[in-house]
Amino acid sequence: MAMLSNLDLIRRVPLFSLMTTEQAQTVADGVVKRRYRRGEIIVEQGRKSDALFILLSGRARVVTSDSRGREVILAVFEPGDYLGEMSLIDNEPHSATVRAEVQTDVLVLGRTEFSACLPDSSSLSYSILRGLVARLRNADRQIESLALLDVYGRVARALLDMAQDEEGVRIIRSKVSRQDLAKVVGASREMVSRVMKDLEERGLIETQDNGWVKLTERLATQ
Repeated sequence: MAMLSNLDLIRRVPLFSLMTTEQAQTVADGVVKRRYRRGEIIVEQGRKSDALFILLSGRARVVTSDSRGREVILAVFEPGDYLGEMSLIDNEPHSATVRAEVQTDVLVLGRTEFSACLPDSSSLSYSILRGLVARLRNADRQIESLALLDVYGRVARALLDMAQDEEGVRIIRSKVSRQDLAKVVGASREMVSRVMKDLEERGLIETQDNGWVKLTERLATQ
């Protein structure tokens, strides 16, 4: 059987199925094939790789972990799936690690070639893409929190996510509803109220007269 060209391989990937022949050829000219052994990391949480990875064969597991090495599986990728696009769009580190479960072949498309496929950075569609990536990252963090953190840790992380930095001080510029916070962290209102009270007594947060909440630097290390 004749070896498939990069263009043939690109045409088999759903991500590129709507491209014109000229567009697909441009992508095909920019990709390189790479093989990963079982257990080998394709992308690593907290790092940047500046490439889009498209699975041709094999299988890869998407995991996120905490500081103690505990992992939660977010997804399993099969041939035709792709990864690394969020970091290419918002230029932030990967939010999860992707590891080959078996020998896995991928096509790798570099940042420059990937960017050529995107709309202009000043366009509305590009702004929407960045917004979607931000939502996906928040969803990943929420899944990680629910799976790996206790209620205390989930409340602390939720407060940090809600806060804005103002001249070196992190503050939540609105009243924090215990009921709404309970729904965010997946706990009872009573439990969240106890955690908030404990945080205040330990000086990790301070509720202002107007209902705003001021966070201390020590909260991030809890």
